[in-house]
Amino acid sequence: MKKIINTSDAPKAVGPYSQAVEANGMLFISGQIPIDPAFGRIMATGIKEQTEQVMKNIGVILKEAGYTYADVVKTTCLLDDMGNFAEMNEVYAKFYPENAPARATYGVVRLPLGALVEIETIAMRSV
Repeated sequence: MKKIINTSDAPKAVGPYSQAVEANGMLFISGQIPIDPAFGRIMATGIKEQTEQVMKNIGVILKEAGYTYADVVKTTCLLDDMGNFAEMNEVYAKFYPENAPARATYGVVRLPLGALVEIETIAMRSV
């Protein structure tokens, strides 16, 4: 059985999808872009600031569902410019100081609302 996870502390979905879905002890967080939930739009302009906002958005969704960053097992990062990889990676690494999850990073042509970064996340309950 699946459970829809939704929190007002993270940005509302910009399409027909849920912020996250929990099923069988796993949490699937939809790709998060750097929308600041207090303003309902992207406020940060640089890749570091946008990555920070994305990771904060992921954090509040994890918390709402009863998970932490330590429960994250896989992420997929999308960048509109692979030239931003090192700076994105620097910020991302702060959230996973040890036992980092598996990850794939792709360069894409464009992201929703002109975002520079989008990250989707899968977490799993510790046994």
